[in-house]
Amino acid sequence: MSDQQNVDKGRRNLLIATSVAGGVGGVAVVAPFVCTFAPSEKARAAGAPVEADVSDLAPGQMKVVEWRGKPVWLLKRTPEMLESLKKTDSEVADPKSDVPFTMKTPDYCKNETRSRAEHKDLLVVVGICSHLGCSPSGPFPASSNPQLGADPGFVCPCHGSTFDLAGRVFKNKPAPQNLDVPPYMFLSDTKLVIGKDEKGEA
Repeated sequence: MSDQQNVDKGRRNLLIATSVAGGVGGVAVVAPFVCTFAPSEKARAAGAPVEADVSDLAPGQMKVVEWRGKPVWLLKRTPEMLESLKKTDSEVADPKSDVPFTMKTPDYCKNETRSRAEHKDLLVVVGICSHLGCSPSGPFPASSNPQLGADPGFVCPCHGSTFDLAGRVFKNKPAPQNLDVPPYMFLSDTKLVIGKDEKGEA
């Protein structure tokens, strides 16, 4: 009977040893593949929020920063520019930004100026046309561009889509949606972060 118990212990030890060796070998084989699913540092940095300083922006000036490989426009609008939005409200296809392009319009920007209430002079939009992905030109002052007519705004050179100074597309244009508004929040009166707001990162 004791020989039988010794054989069972030997088998048990052999099974345990081979199971452990197989498990370690399996982890060693699978680990490199699992690591490839995690984004690289470069990829994480490319999608990370971006800080922007607007202290050097004079009224009427625009600055472009890059976020996720896309141009993000920061336009400091003058009181006249903001006033023009009241007129264009009835001329744009989606005044309330109900139909997003590639990202949902943040609730705090679902207003006439498409900006945060405490900084309504600053427009923050992704400068990519919703038609074929071209980058519109502008901003053009009122009556300075024949495609815009008497309105100020942006013009897409590819197929002539026009946008008001809130990035809303005018009616009957090739672009089906407004310019995207990325999530953003202010860190101070002159510094903001794009790609992140109170709800977290985009």
